[in-house]
Amino acid sequence: MSTFEKKKIENDLIKFTSRNFETPSKCRNIDQIRFYVSELCLKIEEYEKRFNYVPIQAYTLLAQYNHIQNRMISVRFAERYS
Repeated sequence: MSTFEKKKIENDLIKFTSRNFETPSKCRNIDQIRFYVSELCLKIEEYEKRFNYVPIQAYTLLAQYNHIQNRMISVRFAERYS
């Protein structure tokens, strides 16, 4: 895969996420984050199958959503069991 093709895929991912997702820091609902995580996982699988390449930004964004999700779960757990 050429550098141009990789750059195009990376730009497509950025456009897709900016149109369809809120940034992780703006998410306040755990169900919203779970939806974004599942959609992002599907997108990663799609890129793996179609192009045999996944932009690093996809994994970075997934890690950010997972971090926010884990933090929300931790806070919710502490509220219920303390």
